[in-house]
Amino acid sequence: MALKSLLTAAVCASAAAVVLYLPSLHAQGRRPNPGIIPKSLVDLRAQDSRVDRMMRVGELRVRTAHADKLVPGRRIERTDQFVGGVRVFGADVARQLDRGQTVSVFGTLYDGLVVDTTPSVPELEARGRVEEAAGVRLGPSRAGELMVLPREDGTAVLTWRVRAATGDDLREYFVDAHTGAIIFEYSDLQTQSAVGAGTGVLGDPKKVSAMRTGGTFGLQDALRPPSIRTYDMKGDPFRTRDVVNGRVQLAPSDLGSDSDNRWEDGALSDAHVYSGFTYDYYFKRFNRRGINDANLRMESLVHPVRRSDFSRYSSTFSTFFANAVYYGGGLMAYGVGHPPGVTSGGRNWNYASGALDIVAHEITHGVTEYTSDLIYLNESGALNESFSDIMGTAVEFFFQPAGDGLLRADYLCAEDIARGVGNGIRSLANPIDRGHPDHYSIRYTGTADSGGVHINSGIPNHVFYLAIEGGTNRVSGLRVEGVGAANRAQIETVFYRAVTQLLPANATFSMARAATIQAARDLYGPGSAAERSMTEAWTAVGVN
Repeated sequence: MALKSLLTAAVCASAAAVVLYLPSLHAQGRRPNPGIIPKSLVDLRAQDSRVDRMMRVGELRVRTAHADKLVPGRRIERTDQFVGGVRVFGADVARQLDRGQTVSVFGTLYDGLVVDTTPSVPELEARGRVEEAAGVRLGPSRAGELMVLPREDGTAVLTWRVRAATGDDLREYFVDAHTGAIIFEYSDLQTQSAVGAGTGVLGDPKKVSAMRTGGTFGLQDALRPPSIRTYDMKGDPFRTRDVVNGRVQLAPSDLGSDSDNRWEDGALSDAHVYSGFTYDYYFKRFNRRGINDANLRMESLVHPVRRSDFSRYSSTFSTFFANAVYYGGGLMAYGVGHPPGVTSGGRNWNYASGALDIVAHEITHGVTEYTSDLIYLNESGALNESFSDIMGTAVEFFFQPAGDGLLRADYLCAEDIARGVGNGIRSLANPIDRGHPDHYSIRYTGTADSGGVHINSGIPNHVFYLAIEGGTNRVSGLRVEGVGAANRAQIETVFYRAVTQLLPANATFSMARAATIQAARDLYGPGSAAERSMTEAWTAVGVN
């Protein structure tokens, strides 16, 4: 359900974990997080028994259960906590089993929640309150979900959870189901078979998979299992906003089209081709069938506004310019960049779809949505952003030659289209160079940027870099022996397994450390180079 944007709002042995309250409702770092990560087999068994007990009485319900594609014999089970038949926001458990024996448990659970689960305010009225607050109209597909919202003081509130996209944000609203008041909200803007010839944003030639209908070719990929479609919104921000809010359905006439199958619109070509590349990466590397592992549709909205309208719409539709957004359910939108002479953070933006790592970043938000569904706040949100950065980088190295310059794989994010003083907006190799922390001791602890989701992503990003390439952390002075570029796939798989299989929605950095070390041990064995490098890298960045 998450919506992620690429840019920051502030600057452009087995282990179990159970969190006893929801740190997402306040800034992490302002009070200690009581997350528990037992180190002993006895503690693991105790937590496992707790999960079994709650499942027997219906307080935990299985959301998904499937065989592990990466480790034979393993099974991954995700359960959600319920109170009186209503799901609890941010409360879930991910459990790994080996032939019925629990190997790891990571989760967030609440004890003693008491709440009246019969709403006094109907869903339609709650949706109206959100429409009034957001200044938009919502379609039937944006119906609210009844949820129990835990609070810091140990109480809980029955709410309607409603999502609304404005011109420059995507917000999750929680409406008190008894009073009708909006009591909590946060930004969920997760941002960062005819084959024709196309030209990309950077002038590079491409093969474009399109479908012929009569005398016209449309950007519908008929060569891959899911429906991959790329739409031309023709510079209409209001129609684009109505599409993402479910007020308007995309029509065949919205599909990117060309008369001779020679695609000269680089923004359309790149969004379409790079979506296919990202699907191929996930399938070839992890045997994953797209965003939800069941070939969910992948739809890209291109040209949501015109560059020439920058002075007119840049304040109300900012995400449609220098940004890219994942709107949930396999729907992405790519900004048009800046007109000449306009910069942000000393950089001019080209069409966002012109960077392979941006497209892979947004699609990876979808993978997260259908697996751990990391809540887009504080440390769980930073892990969400980091995983998209990591997989965007991984896709680059899978398809592009390593090196500096355009269309080369490196450890920068968006460097192909965000050019100027320091190309790219984030660096995994040297996060501080783009204004992001590279050590937990200097993490951002304020409330801006949804608690630093883009800012603090630099910490796990640096873990990924160190675990592969090795090096010394600038702050701690600790050296990491990486697995080496030749073994890059090991660390990619470790992070993929940890985020998609082992982590809960409300994960912390400490949980991510435990889960990635567990994943390395599961995949490559105790004492392996992958396990050693992950342990050293997390220690070097100050996460224990």
